[in-house]
Amino acid sequence: MSQVAVARRLNLSTATVSRLLQRARIEGIVRIEVRDLVAPEELAEEVAERLGLRSAAVVDAAGAGALASLGDPVGGLLREAGLSEGSVLAIGWGRAVRAVIEAGLPEIPGVITVPAMGGMQQHQPHFQINEFVRLAALQLGGTPRFVHAPYLPSPKSRKAYLADPVVADNVALWDRVDAAIVGIGLPHETAESGPAHHPRAAGDVMRHYFDTNGALLEPESGERMIAMSVAQFRRARLVVGVAVGEAKAQAIIGAAKAGLISALVTDARSAESVLELAS
Repeated sequence: MSQVAVARRLNLSTATVSRLLQRARIEGIVRIEVRDLVAPEELAEEVAERLGLRSAAVVDAAGAGALASLGDPVGGLLREAGLSEGSVLAIGWGRAVRAVIEAGLPEIPGVITVPAMGGMQQHQPHFQINEFVRLAALQLGGTPRFVHAPYLPSPKSRKAYLADPVVADNVALWDRVDAAIVGIGLPHETAESGPAHHPRAAGDVMRHYFDTNGALLEPESGERMIAMSVAQFRRARLVVGVAVGEAKAQAIIGAAKAGLISALVTDARSAESVLELAS
């Protein structure tokens, strides 16, 4: 905001705002600096090397613009993975995944899309995982396979859901997932998306929680989940983690160390924060 806009918002004179900013700079409360800008390609290469990832892509945008820019690099990674007719692509949920799907995936005819976990009761748009699967199949020119079951049923209900032939057949696709697109969550996000969480978690990938060193932390509800397992994620040729925001830097590092992602698509500021924390 300009000083005039700040003054108007706070009902102060522009001179007062200017004087307070000058004092804040002198006292070290406010700092103005020129960033040492690095090309997105160089950032991506360094992040991939530092985290031991197969590949990474960095978009030179911020905020909502960064989310909207994730689609193209994710599509590029899917093409490089060599997906073809009969390949299985698992889709996660979250704001970043939703942004990727809304941006559109490349045409790869014959790909089978499947949710990486059961659905949720929450009504928010970024939790509609079966809808993401449908849209992804439409964009790719493939076939959607849905998991019409909650991700966290009761133990008794879980057995009943998995006994259903359609659910069982589609869940069986998790054993041969070639690639996946998943979000990287933060611990404080769990309140709106269900009771499964872990107090020591740095983040999660599809409700598989990990600490800052990448050690997996099994939530109490782990055995109740209908979701891809850690082993299934690790067997996939490519798992693209999508995340935007400097606050997710530690979660990104943890996800990579835990072996839950093998590629990353993020924004420049997040990539810089990752490199700072991982140094």
